[in-house]
Amino acid sequence: MAAIFEQVREAGGFVFVSGQTPLTGSGEVPDDAGEQATVVIGKIEGLLAEAGRTLGDVVKVTYFLTDIADLAAVRAALDAALPHPRPAASLVEVSALVDPRFRVEIEATAYRPSA
Repeated sequence: MAAIFEQVREAGGFVFVSGQTPLTGSGEVPDDAGEQATVVIGKIEGLLAEAGRTLGDVVKVTYFLTDIADLAAVRAALDAALPHPRPAASLVEVSALVDPRFRVEIEATAYRPSA
C-alpha cells in the first residue's frame, strides 16, 4: 500500500519531516529505545539533507513514546545529535505505534529563511 503522505514537505523556509520510525533499511528494529531514537534521528538527518537542511536547522521536534520510562534514553540520543540551541519539543506518551516493536517515533520541523 502506498503512503498517503509525504516524508518531507517544504513551505516558506520551513521543512516538515513526517514522523519517522526506527525501522532500518534492512528491516530491523533495535530493541533499546535509545538505539531506536538514534536510528530515527539518522533518518530525519538524511531527509533534511535531501531538502538542503541540517539538524542545526531543526526548530521543533515532537516525539512519541510507548513507555515514558524510555524518556531518559531517548533524551540522551537527542542531546547527542541535536546542536545548541536545542529545538522546542513536545513529548507524547502513546499506547502503541504502527508496529508493536516501535517504542519511539519522532517528527521534526526545520527552518531556514530563503536566501
